[in-house]
Amino acid sequence: MIIKAKPLPFMFIKWGSLFLMWFFRRRFNKMTINHIDIKPNHSYILMCNHFGFLDGFFAYYLAFKMIDKQQNLKGLYTMSVKKQMEKNWWLKYCGSFSVEPGRWSIKESLEYAAELMNTPGNILLFFPQAELESQHIRHIQFKEGIHEIVNRIKGDCQLIWSSNLLEYFESTKPSTYFNLLDCGTNHNFNFEELKQKVNAHHLQSMKKLVRFTKEPGNLM
Repeated sequence: MIIKAKPLPFMFIKWGSLFLMWFFRRRFNKMTINHIDIKPNHSYILMCNHFGFLDGFFAYYLAFKMIDKQQNLKGLYTMSVKKQMEKNWWLKYCGSFSVEPGRWSIKESLEYAAELMNTPGNILLFFPQAELESQHIRHIQFKEGIHEIVNRIKGDCQLIWSSNLLEYFESTKPSTYFNLLDCGTNHNFNFEELKQKVNAHHLQSMKKLVRFTKEPGNLM
């Protein structure tokens, strides 16, 4: 049985998130977002590469600094490993719900996620890799979870990808670059095409941050 989300009123979550963003934002030199158009009256799945402790902060930053600016969000949800939710009881009040990879209950988690996405204004923060990997990898390996969720959604849902990359350059603080890609909706969803588009976009995002050097062969 999954642990379902029991979020606090969204205004509390939003203002709490804005405070945390202010706190963590001071650690960075700059945070640059390439904006995309957000479809009105949709729910949203925001997918990001998964490479560090601050991934959740980056996803929240995008949700409130970019998506919520164009279309008001109503609910924010994340999928968390059940063991973590059992240790941190407060996560469900922040919009987290549980998943147990390899267990029968995973089907219930996927159906619950799809049900949430049937409501316009809800957003699901999702990391398709499901495991931490270096930001410098040149290929994003998608697990099947996103495929299973999207195929269960009955409403209108926009899929968004962001390749989040860090660089220092001339500063002692890192700069974050959010490279967004509109991946269409659940109605024209094709899993293989999604993987190809995201990986081509991710590689191009890495190339943009290379200032002077052109790597030999097919590395870049």
